[in-house]
Amino acid sequence: MIEHRGHAAGGNLMIAVVVASYNATVTDGLLEGALEVLKEAELKERNTIVVRVPGALELPVAAAQLARTAEFDALVCLGAVIKGETDHYQHVSEQSIGALARLSAETCVPIGIGVLTCETLALARDRSTTAAKNKGAEAARTALELANLLDDLRGSYGS
Repeated sequence: MIEHRGHAAGGNLMIAVVVASYNATVTDGLLEGALEVLKEAELKERNTIVVRVPGALELPVAAAQLARTAEFDALVCLGAVIKGETDHYQHVSEQSIGALARLSAETCVPIGIGVLTCETLALARDRSTTAAKNKGAEAARTALELANLLDDLRGSYGS
């Protein structure tokens, strides 16, 4: 049996981090966590770009533009959708997360999705400021691992 598994090494990968500005008190923490993981993975600073979009619904269009350039080995998409008085948050989160997942499958560009969908601001902050729970860090690790795994699979089984 042959088993393939990704690893979270940066090397010469090119990574784009797309982050929503809406709920910046949360998304800034997600971005900080993601950038810390990329730094720990020894990804060269010049190989990381950060793209800011207005909100979670805009993540997929910016990610699509970046994925289709063939310049990036992986993307990390970060946002925070917090429940309000209506069901709007459910629709926003479902649409943005679903579009990102479809985009990744269609383009074969790994996308680490760190879009929080929380009932309260306190829960969102806990998942964006606490190092052990930071979903931005988790999304960056996922993107690195999948980018390295796909590179390994291409090397083993052709493009």
